[in-house]
Amino acid sequence: MTDRRVGNGAGTRSSGVKEVAAAAGVSLGTVSNVLNRPDRVSAATRQRVEDAMRQLGFVRNESARQLRAGRSSTVAYVMLDATNPFFTDVAQGIEDAAELADLSLFSCNSDNRAERELAYLTRLEEQRVQGVLITPVDPDAPVLTEMVRRGTPVVIVDRTRKGNAHCSVAVDDVHGGELAASHLLDLGHQRIAFVGGPFSIGQVRDRRTGAERALERSDHGSGRLVSVETDAMTVAEGRAAGERIAGMPKRNRPTAAVCANDLLALGLLQQCVTLGLRVPDDLAIVGYDDIDFAAAAAVPLTSVRQPRRKLGRMAAELLLDEATNPDHVHQQVVFTPELVARASTRSGAEVSSRR
Repeated sequence: MTDRRVGNGAGTRSSGVKEVAAAAGVSLGTVSNVLNRPDRVSAATRQRVEDAMRQLGFVRNESARQLRAGRSSTVAYVMLDATNPFFTDVAQGIEDAAELADLSLFSCNSDNRAERELAYLTRLEEQRVQGVLITPVDPDAPVLTEMVRRGTPVVIVDRTRKGNAHCSVAVDDVHGGELAASHLLDLGHQRIAFVGGPFSIGQVRDRRTGAERALERSDHGSGRLVSVETDAMTVAEGRAAGERIAGMPKRNRPTAAVCANDLLALGLLQQCVTLGLRVPDDLAIVGYDDIDFAAAAAVPLTSVRQPRRKLGRMAAELLLDEATNPDHVHQQVVFTPELVARASTRSGAEVSSRR
């Protein structure tokens, strides 16, 4: 039974549990039951105690209670890039599951920086959070294993990790890249750019591998994939990629592009409009993630859809099971993406040869 004393006017402090008990005319044990086991207290007595709490400005000290119990009611998500709506959508899915479990969610943004990520993980472990969900800069970072060994459950989100020492939730990005390129090949495109980077990011490599696989398996002729590596997965880098593609000799210029995420695709689309290139007539564009902005673009964007909120919910459910179930078994869940065709690529009725 604990309380936190907060300001109740200039230079004053709120009352504690003893004052609440005295004001309500009950024992300390009754106040404790109202706070922790309200079903054991009659409605009339509970109302009297709650009225005293309000009148005295009593605020429960949840941190101290959790410290005594040895367990936090908070989980944390360390996302890779808060400026990317994909990760905020994942966070919403995590929050949905946390709310159902009566837990709070603390969200952090590593900004794709390993040192910032490590600082957050250290603080979260010190705060004894119930568990950590993370989209890591490096999925194989030793700190993730060390945290589990010290007793903090860790679930890896939108990444995969070697072995089965952690739960993870991800999407089959090789299949997603193949879906994107196959769609363009089916529309008659043969010179296709892959826009994304840096290639040190596992998802970027997997999505490019999928696109390469589609060209290798194609029955539509000898297609060619042109890699346009970017320094980041941002709108600005998408615009820069558009400059590079537009500057290629017309006979070698790609007629379509697979982008490693929607932000790159939206930047590429913006640059095409700026340069007077028509989408999809001069350049067809496929994004990846299917964030809300994709459908709302000036030219609605074809994109590979990932189940963002479902991915977050599943990750949170695995974390909560690991934190509370002594018989927990680690799972590596992989979702299958789907392609959503829109106006940034040609419809089946507009297929034409582009050799």
